[in-house]
Amino acid sequence: MKTKAQKQKDLEALTEQFKNAKAAMLVGFQGMTVSKDQELRNQLREAGVSYGVVKNTLARKAAEGTALEQAADQFKGMTAVAISNEDPVNLSKAISKFSKANPDIFKFKVGIVEGNVVALRDVEAIASLPSKEELISKVLFLINCQAQRLVTVLSAVPRNLAIVVKQIGDQKGGEAA
Repeated sequence: MKTKAQKQKDLEALTEQFKNAKAAMLVGFQGMTVSKDQELRNQLREAGVSYGVVKNTLARKAAEGTALEQAADQFKGMTAVAISNEDPVNLSKAISKFSKANPDIFKFKVGIVEGNVVALRDVEAIASLPSKEELISKVLFLINCQAQRLVTVLSAVPRNLAIVVKQIGDQKGGEAA
């Protein structure tokens, strides 16, 4: 049995996780097998997400004063929390994918993204977005594309001038012969 000091330490650690979270998803896992649980944990780990089963009373206390306070009423029954400190898109993709594949054993309760409460349909919409890295690469491509076009246009003037001068030189060389 945990001592009061250990419980306080657990509460502080969970509160810190909730404060640092950019996105969090509360899920139910009634009837989930060990193999399915491992599959979910592996998918979330690959996405850079922390996942753990929480005690409801501890989670409600830890949620006070954080973005998850809005979802405190969802800490009922078997509850697990998936937390992302970085990109919410990766978390949304992993949860959405697993939820679609296992609707009978995996229940999405509520999500918090950037301080806003989201439903499953919102999570699926977020999951369809490209990741932050993909968006940055697309923006850089568009910027680079315009720069390449500008260089091509600017280099066309001296190139065309050189061609005209060469043609004139060829004509005068042909007349002199």
